Amino acid sequence: MKLCHSRPARWALGASLVVFFLTLVANHRALAAEKTRLHVDDYQIDVELLPQTHKLTARAAVKVTALEDLNVATFQLNNGLRITKLTDANNKPLTPERNTQDSTVRFALLSGIAKNASTTINFEYEGTLENADDSPIPGLKLAYVGPDTSYLLYSGLWFPVAGYGVNRFTATISVTVPAHMVVIGSGKEPSAAATAATNAKKPATALANAKTFTFTWDKPSFPGTIIAGTFQEYKSDEAGLDLRLYFKLRPDQKNYGPEYATTAVKAFTYFVTQYGNAPSTRLKIVEIPDDTLPAAWAPEIAALSSRAITEKTNYRLLANTIAHQWWGVSVSPASKEDWWLSDGFSRYSEARYVESAAGEAGLEEMVKDMSVGALAYDSVPLSSAAKLDYFSPEFQSLVTDKGAMILHMLRWVVGEKEYLRLMRDFASKYAGKSASTDDFRELSEKVYGQKLTWFYSQWMDSTSAPEFKAKYTVYRLGSNKGFRIVGAIQQDLDLFRMPVDLRIDTDGKTEEKRIDVVGTDSPFSVETFGRPRRITIDPENRVLTNSRDVKLRSSIVRGQGLTQQGDLAGALLEFNKALEVNKNSSLAHYRIAEVFFLQKNYQASANAYRESLNGDGEPRWTEVWSHLQLGKIFDVTGQRERAVNEYRQAIQTNDNTQGALDECRRYMQKPYEREKPKEGN
Repeated sequence: MKLCHSRPARWALGASLVVFFLTLVANHRALAAEKTRLHVDDYQIDVELLPQTHKLTARAAVKVTALEDLNVATFQLNNGLRITKLTDANNKPLTPERNTQDSTVRFALLSGIAKNASTTINFEYEGTLENADDSPIPGLKLAYVGPDTSYLLYSGLWFPVAGYGVNRFTATISVTVPAHMVVIGSGKEPSAAATAATNAKKPATALANAKTFTFTWDKPSFPGTIIAGTFQEYKSDEAGLDLRLYFKLRPDQKNYGPEYATTAVKAFTYFVTQYGNAPSTRLKIVEIPDDTLPAAWAPEIAALSSRAITEKTNYRLLANTIAHQWWGVSVSPASKEDWWLSDGFSRYSEARYVESAAGEAGLEEMVKDMSVGALAYDSVPLSSAAKLDYFSPEFQSLVTDKGAMILHMLRWVVGEKEYLRLMRDFASKYAGKSASTDDFRELSEKVYGQKLTWFYSQWMDSTSAPEFKAKYTVYRLGSNKGFRIVGAIQQDLDLFRMPVDLRIDTDGKTEEKRIDVVGTDSPFSVETFGRPRRITIDPENRVLTNSRDVKLRSSIVRGQGLTQQGDLAGALLEFNKALEVNKNSSLAHYRIAEVFFLQKNYQASANAYRESLNGDGEPRWTEVWSHLQLGKIFDVTGQRERAVNEYRQAIQTNDNTQGALDECRRYMQKPYEREKPKEGN
């Protein structure tokens, strides 16, 4: 079932890069990076796309090395693709067995492969990639061939894959498409003359007028993403970066190329200052349709969905995707247990760039988002995340947001200078390689100069987070010497240990003191000259805490995930948990109203939107969108005058979040009508 949501629903999910789309899909094991018995060294792939019929035809010569004596080989391949021929290095036929449950192909090797020996396996295959029916992740298209834009994401398993996400490989990929299309891939393309010569010699294909693009990536990584279509190309060589943008020609899209190029250059050069040089000074920013992931990356590629390319540059998503050139392309996880070294590192790289572009306020908002994501599904330690499914909200919450928060806290523990040295050293030492959590831990302890067992035990191997409280007494010192505050920081985790900042606002100078919080009760004593007015624990949000606000927002995130999955009853339970934390939460009431609207329970929905308007007003957009949604309800129930009144009140807010005012003006002209469900939904 596909659910329709008002725009702020999609926007709020988008605040957490991964939660936006991962809650759309069911748990699935198709992309499990289980321990493989072979290593893929290189691919030589020739693929032809027939966009009008959504068909793909391909040949792949796969060079593999056995990690142990091997008699049976297993690869993953999109269920929409069928192997037409399979042979070994001696051109002898092999017999594949299909398992659609995990998208695998298994076959016996005629003579086996000895440990550390290498051989080549030849695949010929074809199939139709038109919808998400055979996708590795049900309900989400990861590989598609079509007349407008074709995209073959690495996660779409459009070629035989072994060791998803951890097996680094080289590749030469030749893609034949209709002559009017452009193909984007990883690696430098041959010269125009060489391409023309190749096309002239190429055998006849099913395409009447075709062109072939070839991409070679000779450094082991993940060059398995191909995008083809018609694009408006924009080039920039600013700061020595060979940057190309490929955006679709849409009526509602102005010339966004220059602004996105400028932002991309700023993000790229910022990460160079943080982590050293990227694997390549080429970068291709490509627009992909909205029916797939909101973003994807590959060597030299940062792909963004159409909804992310707007007049207001989505610099957070762009920065996150570009950061994967360091964390994913250059340094990759050694196993599924180490996945946070890619996604968590890129998430915190996004936060660092936001801090550089928008200051402390920008970082504060990022930390709030990451904290909510880190604790939304905090039932499994990060070190045990491999037990979860890749595309489950739980897995992504841990590796992305909790992983990012670990870096944020480590930065506070070791200090700014040492943290920057740690990240540069790690990026340099493991450039072009796989790395493990133990590798990062060892290097962080070397930079810090002390063991960090207590830190990693708390944040990697444990669940939950503290909720700080301060208990204190203020004493006046004699002879006009000021005041002494004697008290303790209290929290409920017995084994907890973490340095925490304490800020005392006084009539005069603000005092700060770093307190080593150990156990449930950590005493402190601070002297001030001015009278203490307020004491704040961790004012800069340097520690992951289970605060009242985080509890509220975590319940809302879980509820949104359940709403997207169609579990409306479960969603209502989560939203009501949020109201238990704050009965005046405008956001919680708004989300409840959305559920009732989906159920066509218009009276209950209208009541909840009214409660949202009468709530705490956080976030601000709940006001304009509550009026807009009330207008829709009145239109649907045949009360046009009342609907127009709500649209007018929405317009008076002057808040155009996610195009709210544009929608209001449209419905002022023509009444809102609820969309009829499409066939099959």
